[in-house]
Amino acid sequence: MYAVQLAAGINGTLGRSVLLIGLVCATFGALATVYGIRTNDERLLRSTRRYAWGVAAAGVGAFLVMERALIQRDWSLKYVQQVGSADTPFLFNVTAIWSALEGSILLWLVVLVGYTAVIAHRFRRRLSDPLVAWALVVMFVVCMFFFVLTLGPADAFTAGALGVTSGPGPNPLLQNHILVLFHPPILYLGYVGMTVPFAFAIAALITGRVGERWLSETRRFALFAWGFLTVGIILGGWWSYEVLGWSGVWGWDPVENASLLPWLTGTAYIHSVLVQERRGMLRVWNLTLLVSTFALTILGTFLTRSGVIKSVHAFSNGSIGPYLLGFFGLIMVVSLGLIAWRGDRLRSPGAIDSPLSREGAFLANNVLFTVFAFVVLLGTVFPLIVEALQNRTIKVGAPYFERLSIPFGITLLFLMAVAPVLPWRKASAELLRDRLFWPAWGGALAIIVPLVFGAHGLAPLLAFGLGGFAAGAALRQLVLATRRQGWRGLVGRANGGMIVHIGVIVVAVALVASTSYTHSSRLILEIGKPATYGGHTFELVEVQSFTTARSNGIKAPIRIDGGKAYAPAITKFTNFGTNIPTPSVRSGVLNDIYLTLESGAKAGATSAPVKVFIKPLIIWLWIGGALMVFGTLLSAFPGRRRRLPTQPTSAPVPLDDDPDPDNPDGPDNDTTRETVDA
Repeated sequence: MYAVQLAAGINGTLGRSVLLIGLVCATFGALATVYGIRTNDERLLRSTRRYAWGVAAAGVGAFLVMERALIQRDWSLKYVQQVGSADTPFLFNVTAIWSALEGSILLWLVVLVGYTAVIAHRFRRRLSDPLVAWALVVMFVVCMFFFVLTLGPADAFTAGALGVTSGPGPNPLLQNHILVLFHPPILYLGYVGMTVPFAFAIAALITGRVGERWLSETRRFALFAWGFLTVGIILGGWWSYEVLGWSGVWGWDPVENASLLPWLTGTAYIHSVLVQERRGMLRVWNLTLLVSTFALTILGTFLTRSGVIKSVHAFSNGSIGPYLLGFFGLIMVVSLGLIAWRGDRLRSPGAIDSPLSREGAFLANNVLFTVFAFVVLLGTVFPLIVEALQNRTIKVGAPYFERLSIPFGITLLFLMAVAPVLPWRKASAELLRDRLFWPAWGGALAIIVPLVFGAHGLAPLLAFGLGGFAAGAALRQLVLATRRQGWRGLVGRANGGMIVHIGVIVVAVALVASTSYTHSSRLILEIGKPATYGGHTFELVEVQSFTTARSNGIKAPIRIDGGKAYAPAITKFTNFGTNIPTPSVRSGVLNDIYLTLESGAKAGATSAPVKVFIKPLIIWLWIGGALMVFGTLLSAFPGRRRRLPTQPTSAPVPLDDDPDPDNPDGPDNDTTRETVDA
């Protein structure tokens, strides 16, 4: 007991002290690096790695101090009083650190300082290179901002009221599923990871080295950040499906949109960077996409952490909003100013020879992603703008997003089918006819099979057909790659990207099927009297109560098709007094049976009201997500180099991991990228 009391006295002081040390390290690191660049002091520049390690140690230290306070139930801290509880299980007590505003900013900070340390270590032999040095300056500056937040408006180590010996614990929705352990950290690894390519983009603008070489420094960082963000979004959908009890995975909630926006612009960048590397084009476009992606992560943090929107995901009001909005504005002004300043150096040496080419398809792809991101952003912030200007409240609901997302999705599926078979520079009609023959048959089959099973509706069938068309194009390239090089042919950006495409197609088809063909019904089940719905039988076993140290509730085991019993429940967390529905799901390859217990159920009763959802193909959402992760990992490694004829040193440099699948022996129209400038 004495040890606990002693720890309670030092956690707040220790946490703030460590954060202050981190702020000092970040500030001196930025100043020392700038001074080293200006004076060309290589020794000083090489020593800046120590500041990065100091920043990392401080961020991790503060995070661990708060975890210690939560585990020890240090009631002297206001944050522990807010999210801690003596009854909360250990796992959810650990995850409570990111269940409210101040702790979530600490999580952001610990991920950010981790990336900063990785950059300093990864480029430790090149810290005297101005490009790397300026990138590290940007990282230090972003660290400074978040250290200021954690010491000011988002201080998790503020002392709480005297005499408090208990707290409510985390939000009930954040302590009834293990996904809360994985979803926020992985999402933040993607969110915060976008800082790295942004830092190198700003460094390239400052140094004037805006050619293609700086892209190679950040390609894997951008790819892995995008991969983490993808996994975070997929896990968020899974959490929504398993926890919220509405049977959906995506509701176009403003906080969901906040994570989708940087994913859309990040996806556009990952595609368009290929064009810049190969043809020296889209320089301004790529820099703008990187700036937009990072800025949207800050804007998303403002939306989710400032209290300006109401959502099951968002946190309560706080004073952090103006800081985030001001930082967002600073990012946009400085970045766009630098782009304008370097406008003369950003002129592209290449040009699109024909719209019917791979670079033309990538440009169309980018335009679609960017316009879609604008549509989502407009629908998300428009209510805030109206409220600020007219002092009235409006809501932009899911129908707006769904109506506008359908044409974008269908067009993107078409581009995913055509782009992989297009050569660089220009394609002929004969070449396209030959390369799209089997993918077209795949698209036709993808329409016929659902029709046989009773599918209907123009938009879903069109999505299935284009999904089959796009999958056929991706599989065609993978077959050609493995035929030439065996399974090693799957490694590399081009073919790893095709696996990502297949994952996206699987996710798209699963979303279309599960939203278009879900059917549901409210059943009053009675013990011993099976009911039939959707070709399945449901038999209520009993209605029973349960009690734990932190909750009580009612559950109703229901036997499906005479087999295993599934038990949807309604749980009341005693510290909050609100009923939380807990669905129960029987997953299958073809469909899920999703059960929720309706209000009105009583323990010991002979009947219970139950909502039954039959959801086709939804398990393929998670399978498609896994394929996207696998393809991302393959894309991060260089593919096997092709032997090309010897070229003079002034000739364009061959791209080593994006071969033309139909011409393994040499370039197809153009398999080179323009010479990078120094």
